Amino acid sequence: MTTLENRPNTALLVVDVQNGVVEGTPERDMVVANVGSLVEKARREEVPVVWVQHSDNGLERGSDDWQIVPELNPNDAEALVEKNYGDSFEDTTLETVLSGLEVGRLVVVGAQTDACIRSTLHGALARGYDATLVSDAHTTEDQTPWGAPPPEQVIAHTNLYWTHQTAPGRTAGTVETENVDFGGTAE
Repeated sequence: MTTLENRPNTALLVVDVQNGVVEGTPERDMVVANVGSLVEKARREEVPVVWVQHSDNGLERGSDDWQIVPELNPNDAEALVEKNYGDSFEDTTLETVLSGLEVGRLVVVGAQTDACIRSTLHGALARGYDATLVSDAHTTEDQTPWGAPPPEQVIAHTNLYWTHQTAPGRTAGTVETENVDFGGTAE
């Protein structure tokens, strides 16, 4: 279990599911639908939903590309963390938000698999959180022109290696959308 003291709660962390981030990604509609179903499940179970929204030179704050996709509707009671780096913890209010919610376990969904998702997962585990990746609720763009493997391979590889991730006193792993248990540990 988490190495963070007095942090018994779980949160759903929705990373960068923004118009300009997920546009044209593989299985975009399925991933967004899976994220949406997890948001609804978390709300029904009174599990905090924390939204992360990236901005940089190519994704300007306030632009249409910067907006959360229209299929998802963060509500005013849910925390929204703005970030400028891959790791959602880096130079943001995320740790303060999670501490206030007594969260020690994260269920992570969103984009980009090979950038912000990986950085956030590793950042969470290194900071003492349990971190579960929802294997069918993250995606990434095609970076093959720059020498990367095709997106489907990037996603599959990330699912593979996160399934076997370990750290002292913390859990990691993957789970499919239909098997997410906000009350348990990574499978």
